Amino acid sequence: MSKPFKPLRGVTVVSIEQAVSAPYATCRLADAGARVIKVERDTGDFARQYDEAVKGLATYFVWINRGKESVQLNIKDEADRALFLRITDQADVFVQNLAPGALEKIGLDSESLRARNPRLITVDISGYGEEGDYAAMKAYDNLVQCESGLVDVTGEGEVRSKVGISIADISAGVHAYSAVLEALHERNHTGRGVAVKISMFDCMADWMMVPYLHQAYAGRAPSRTGVHHAAISPYGPFATRENKQVVIAIQNEREWERFCRVVLQDAVKADDPRYIRNSARVANRDALNATIQQVFGELTHSEVLERLQEGSIAYARLNTMEDFAAHPQLRLTEVESGAGTIHIADRPARFGGYTSEFGRIPDLGEHNDAIRREFDPSQPEN
Repeated sequence: MSKPFKPLRGVTVVSIEQAVSAPYATCRLADAGARVIKVERDTGDFARQYDEAVKGLATYFVWINRGKESVQLNIKDEADRALFLRITDQADVFVQNLAPGALEKIGLDSESLRARNPRLITVDISGYGEEGDYAAMKAYDNLVQCESGLVDVTGEGEVRSKVGISIADISAGVHAYSAVLEALHERNHTGRGVAVKISMFDCMADWMMVPYLHQAYAGRAPSRTGVHHAAISPYGPFATRENKQVVIAIQNEREWERFCRVVLQDAVKADDPRYIRNSARVANRDALNATIQQVFGELTHSEVLERLQEGSIAYARLNTMEDFAAHPQLRLTEVESGAGTIHIADRPARFGGYTSEFGRIPDLGEHNDAIRREFDPSQPEN
């Protein structure tokens, strides 16, 4: 019988987190079996108040806070500060994404916590790092998208656009999660924790390397091409006779030859000098796209799909969110909350012989009494 995959069972994570980046990382740690104690102020993680779309709960909070314990602490209060230190003294990982210097001002910065608990792995997530002219700047997802140049390569023609999800925050969360796993592995050898520093800007810089390399070594970044791929052609949407959009993707010269022969039926010759290689097709994108659209526009949606399947050409529908919500490949699982059962995407990684199991989405302060009793010996037993 399959059982939940919990390789981080026995690992305790303490977080002072808000919004997306740190909660994303600690959510993944909780999914893997770690105990995550989420320290919240009296009003809670402000992501709890973003909206009320999920049975009265906020979408962002529902998404990345399952499986955690919520305790309300005022870490500036002497008694709560002492309780917080007792918790972190016994923890394996501490994660925070407050403004740079906020915890240092009250003596609860990562260095101080590791001095008390040398086995503690600390993760500080910031917008631009802790050094340089940008260190003190507030950094929200859209702002970092702008600073990193992501917005400059997103959109179409003269119109620039942000990415429609919190990609800078998510990137920081992904990198923080993987860094914790590396640090835990290292601690198995050394017995000591390590300081991890993650900046949203650094994470986006890593993901922006293709347009950066074009700019740095070829003198210009790829142009904004909407749904069409900026550096590969043909790779984008075309309308059939019923005005249904089909997105095609040609990744290599073998596919290009089959596409010309089977799908376009030689309306374009594969060895046409204008399109002989990908870089030539990108340079002559407008003319090529016009020819493809002319062919597709004379065919029904079914006829286009038949030709694409015959030629073994990759394609997709240009789905709406309504289409995605009903997608046959969407794997959903159940998560419990104070508002009832919520369906949410299952973990992307599947482990053979194991099942996924998500913990409950905590109400604000749901674990106040239990955590105070556990870590504060002065608290009376019920």
